[in-house]
Formats: sequence, C-alpha cells, structure tokens
Amino acid sequence: MEPQIIRERLEQEEHARLSPYAAFSDRSRGRLRAGETESPARTCFQRDTDRITHSKAFRRLMHKTQVFLKPEGDHYRTRMTHTLEVARIARTIARGLRLNEDLAEAQALGHDLGHTPFGHAGEVALTDVMGTPFRHNEQSLRVVDFLENDGAGLNLTYETRMGILGHTGERIPETMEGRIVRLSDRIAYINHDIDDATRAGILSNDDIPRAISAVLGWTHRDRINTLVVTAIEASGGGEIRLTPEVQKAMDDLRTFMFERVYHNPVAKAEESKAKEIIRQLYRYYINHPDKLPSDFRPQLDFEGMPRTVCDYIAGMSDNYAVDVFSRLFIPQGWQLR
Repeated sequence: MEPQIIRERLEQEEHARLSPYAAFSDRSRGRLRAGETESPARTCFQRDTDRITHSKAFRRLMHKTQVFLKPEGDHYRTRMTHTLEVARIARTIARGLRLNEDLAEAQALGHDLGHTPFGHAGEVALTDVMGTPFRHNEQSLRVVDFLENDGAGLNLTYETRMGILGHTGERIPETMEGRIVRLSDRIAYINHDIDDATRAGILSNDDIPRAISAVLGWTHRDRINTLVVTAIEASGGGEIRLTPEVQKAMDDLRTFMFERVYHNPVAKAEESKAKEIIRQLYRYYINHPDKLPSDFRPQLDFEGMPRTVCDYIAGMSDNYAVDVFSRLFIPQGWQLR
C-alpha cells in the first residue's frame, strides 16, 4: 500500500467510526506555522504525539516533582508518570465516547511540559521573582511553540496546542478531547496522590471520608473506575461531565486532599528550600546572563532577560536545579589540577 494512502485511509476511518462531536484530523485548523508537508502514514494528531514524546522537555518530566520532593523510593509518581496516567485515562474516556483518541493523547502528553522543578513550589517561586503569575499551562504552550527544537518549537496543531493551554485555568478547550484531558488530569492527580500519600504514611485509605468513598469507591482502582465510567455515561451533547453526585464527591475529595496532603507540613517540609533554590538561581542569572547556556543567549535580544532566565529555570529538572545551585553556591573541595 502506498504510504500516502495509509494516512488518507486513517482519516476516512475517523469519519466512519467517530462521533460527530469528535475533532477530525483532516479538519484540523492547522499548525502554528503553515507549509509543512503532511506525513504519508500518520494523521496530524498522531504526528503531534510523536513530536511531544521525542522532545527533550518530555524526557525531563521523569526527574520533575509531582507532589513529594525527591522522595526515597522507586514507586512515587513523578511528573512523567502522572502524564502517562492522564494520557491513559483520557484515551479510555475518548474511546468510550467515540472521540479522537490520538488528539486526546497528544494533549495529555504535552499538558505538563512547562512545569517547573519542585512542582508547584517552583511556580510560586518564579511568580515571586518575576512579579507576575507564572502559570505552568502557559509555559507548556511556550515550550511546544518556541522553546523546544532549539527555538523552533514543535509546530503542533491548533487543537493540540489549545488542549495543552486549556487543561487548567480559565480557558476551556474548544474540542471535546481537550475537555476530556482537563477532567482526566484531575482524576489522575487526586487518586494517585492518595496512593503516594498512603505510601508516605501521611494518610491511610480509611482516612478518606466515608461519604466520599460510598460514592466513588473504597479503593484506588474503584475510584478511578467510577470516575471514568461516569464520565463516559454522563457526557454527551457536546459536553464532558460527571453526574452531580459523583462531581460533588470528587470536589469533596479534592478539598480533603488539600487539607490533608497538599498543605501537609510533612509532605511540604522541603518546599521552602526548593523555593529558595529557584530564587537564588534566578538572581544569579539575572546578574550573570553570560553564564546562560549558549542556546538561550540569542533569546535575550527579543524576549529580554527576565523571560529568558525564567524559561531556562522552568525547564530544569529537580536534580539539575540542585546540581547547578550546588555548583554555584556551595563551596567545592579543592582539587589538584
């Protein structure tokens, strides 16, 4: 079969099997920069997924904090494993609703590329030093539009880009797939953070209020299953939603997690140190722009120093930020040259 016919066949199959509410590959609003030749064997949304998974920003997610800073143990979530869980949940819901799984996957895999080192503590620190809110969803869009690929960006489709931007915050994605990712992100992090907090000894499954468990289920598996199945059954007519009872239970569970985990002094014991690392690195590079990596220096001419320094620090992994901080501010042992 000719390669070009493969993509065309995949596009035709979408129209045969997907809901009228789905985003169809051959009706995409196009890429940020027009003029690219289409892939002979992949739809545009499949190509977005591949570009994201092959990016440096995606690989760095494996060393970025989800909730617990540099936890001891192999089984705590990182930003990478969170992203993969969101992608799987999003694909399941999209398939159940006959929506475009490839688009949902691309949006999910790209949604957290702009997260700072040290999780939300890094966001707070960059907001402090920049004097303007740092929002990781906006930074994720910057990563795929401008920062990846040596400043050329990944040139993704409009639908994938807006799904990344709209996974949190005030902007709601136009596509049903984007709204699925927005819900899937919350389903994933609330539930896997319970799992991690239990592993850390901060809470037990029995601590979850019984009224919540009676609706969502008593185990990690049951809660996710309830939320995913309810999303499939309750959504329709161009809307992604849960039933009122399940939505309330999910909201109550999120409130419970903020009270018991996200603001827990044990889980957040090292956050003040993490924030100070970010602040110190920012001040250093503002005062020493010549020490920025060579691939960031051209950006100084059109983005300015604060934005360029912010982009560099936001892209760091936890380990890299600690290593750079140690090299710059911690005395090193004298070595014979």
